[in-house]
Amino acid sequence: MAKLLMKNKSKAGIQDWQVMFAEWAEEAPEGPLKRYYQAGMIAPQTALQDTPLLALDLETTGLDPSQDEIISLGLKTIRCQGAQYWMAKPERSLNAESVTIHEITHSELAEAPRLHAILDEILVALSHQVIVVHCVAIERQFLLEASMKIYGYPLYFPMLDTMDIERQATFKPWWKRFGRQPSLRLDACRQRYKLPRYKAHHALTDALSSAELLQAQISYHMDPSADISNYWV
Repeated sequence: MAKLLMKNKSKAGIQDWQVMFAEWAEEAPEGPLKRYYQAGMIAPQTALQDTPLLALDLETTGLDPSQDEIISLGLKTIRCQGAQYWMAKPERSLNAESVTIHEITHSELAEAPRLHAILDEILVALSHQVIVVHCVAIERQFLLEASMKIYGYPLYFPMLDTMDIERQATFKPWWKRFGRQPSLRLDACRQRYKLPRYKAHHALTDALSSAELLQAQISYHMDPSADISNYWV
């Protein structure tokens, strides 16, 4: 596979999460979320190879952040030993369709804490990390919604989206396409790099899957010495 040529962003187009964290640290209400922002973020000129990376995956009761809830969350440190996993009891009953996908049952969640009781701990784990996900829209929107409900203030953080990286790596203009575009599902992306197949829809396993996929993508398509601002969103 050829190296992925990421367009160098102009200075005006660079997302400076370090500056934004400093602003939010001033505005956020006293408590865990303020401390999260006060911990700061790395500079946009930090090399990808020097960036602290943490893979994240959520399992939810559905796909609508305004109606559905987070019921499990997995974190996997990239390049280091270390993983964390939480389960959270939702306010509403699980629906049969979501149980079929994530296989987390009512009985498993019966003794789990509510998300508001563990989000402080999750923020500590997320501090000063660039988060790796597969499909930024899901994790970002669900955690934003949770933060607004619990703290009354938004939670944002920089992410590397392995789905979007793969989209750019496999993209072909219409005149070069034969058949359908390659699938961007996590398992399908992993198969292109001959990575082992894992059972899907467990938050910790999927976080590990995203971490391994990113490492393969860096090897094939990305420049480890390039500024992280070329890749984060």
